[in-house]
Amino acid sequence: MAPTPHHTRQQTSQTTTLLIVGFIIICLFPNLFNFLWHLPLTLLGYAFSGPNGAAPTTTTTPRHRPPPNSHSHSHSHSSTTMTGSWFQKQFTLPARSRGSYLITDEVVGALPELKNYKVGILHLFVQHTSCALSLNENWDDDVRADMSDALDRIAPEAGPKGQELYRHSAEGPDDMPAHIKSALIGASVTIPIKDGK
Repeated sequence: MAPTPHHTRQQTSQTTTLLIVGFIIICLFPNLFNFLWHLPLTLLGYAFSGPNGAAPTTTTTPRHRPPPNSHSHSHSHSSTTMTGSWFQKQFTLPARSRGSYLITDEVVGALPELKNYKVGILHLFVQHTSCALSLNENWDDDVRADMSDALDRIAPEAGPKGQELYRHSAEGPDDMPAHIKSALIGASVTIPIKDGK
């Protein structure tokens, strides 16, 4: 007996409904999708693991982790949260006037835990809307001066005849240009870590 057109339409409608509901669930719960996607591989990993659930490995170098009770020194605000092989830390840089500054030594000084990592990624984020982070050369100080000059040309404080350029001027003529520069350069950088450096 051949299916009737009504039966085929109903089956297509149910399939379409299930696909739409599945798509909505994936959109609302992407971690669930990720979990289900990796579940077969996880189960295979358990099936082929050694005694006590340890998976066989060819690595002979232990993974380095920072000590559990590490804290920053010489900074006014510091907090550390560590879980597994990563940690998050907040520290404060000293206030400075407008310009481009090399902060490598301050970052390394605030994060002594970095020396404990053989391989990793350092992600820096500045929590200020008129400050930015960038990677650049540090051999020649003129690079920082040229960067500051170029950004001043892109986002000047005033027009060529001294006229106001921005509606937002309640915090001074240099505030809005600083917001523009921050938006153009960015508030974060990601740096690879190798052998604690």
